[in-house]
Amino acid sequence: MTLTDKPIVAIATGDPAGIGPEIAMKAALAPSIVALCDPVLVGDPVIIARHAKVCGTKAEMSAVDRIEDATFGDGRIAVLACPSPERDAIDFGGNSAASGRASLAAASAAIKAALANKVHAVVAAPQNQTSIAMAGIEFDGYPSFVARETGLPRSDVYLMLCFGDTKIVHTTLHVSVREAVEAITPERVAHVISVADKTLKRLGVAHPKIHVSGLNPHAGEGGLFGREDGEIIKPAIDEAAKRGIRVAGPFGADTMFHKKDVDAFIVMLHDQGHITAKLLARNATAGLAIGSPILFSSVAHGSGHDIVGKGVADPTAMIEAITRLAKAKQVVPV
Repeated sequence: MTLTDKPIVAIATGDPAGIGPEIAMKAALAPSIVALCDPVLVGDPVIIARHAKVCGTKAEMSAVDRIEDATFGDGRIAVLACPSPERDAIDFGGNSAASGRASLAAASAAIKAALANKVHAVVAAPQNQTSIAMAGIEFDGYPSFVARETGLPRSDVYLMLCFGDTKIVHTTLHVSVREAVEAITPERVAHVISVADKTLKRLGVAHPKIHVSGLNPHAGEGGLFGREDGEIIKPAIDEAAKRGIRVAGPFGADTMFHKKDVDAFIVMLHDQGHITAKLLARNATAGLAIGSPILFSSVAHGSGHDIVGKGVADPTAMIEAITRLAKAKQVVPV
């Protein structure tokens, strides 16, 4: 292994039938990434080579079975091999159980490397939920997957959407609105505030400022439109403030994002955060799974079955996600 003083970032190549391998390779070759960290792709080397050929990627691959054997700085792309025995059943642009299994196997291998302190962080290319469902694997997004892989309750890892200087943390995610409302308790709101504060510090914000949305329209309008804001969310905010966290709210989710000099916004529901993020940064959003003992991020756009193999996939979100985690502090228990 060629040792450098740069962090090693594992890039799980995502859905092998989509654009994941392409944007992973483009990101690993980007001069800004090579200058900042040592990237290593995690996936099936044969499938990655197949993508490289059709996309016109000229760089040579260097596949290894252990991170310790990887070589960096020689112009080749390091690949931690995660072979798929079903690679012949995977076609570009198609859904299949084989694709679903291969994508999550790569992500799992990358997470294991992070847990073993072999890599500084993990960034995952987009997966395809239809293919994962065809494989019979329970999956509702990377946060719960990271929780399962790191031995945590699925509800203890949250999604932080990141684009530019904006960060949006979701108290609940891929559940029905009815289930989400039932899950919003003072304990859960207090926990997500604490996790957001510690994550921001890991990302280099010394004294984070956090704003929290309400659940109901106008944050309940003093109880006129619902009592959850005053009886559940506000007490959790006040308790966090007593512990020294710079947090305020609840604010109406329709106006909160206009507030300036805020390091992170916490929302209660999936759509409160996702609609804002996808309007403001349609293809440049990364998702950070926060609350686990590892640094893990993914890009928020899809697997691009319609453009796979054409060499036109945009790696911007992947590059930004890698950059963000490569600069983050090493793991701090959350």
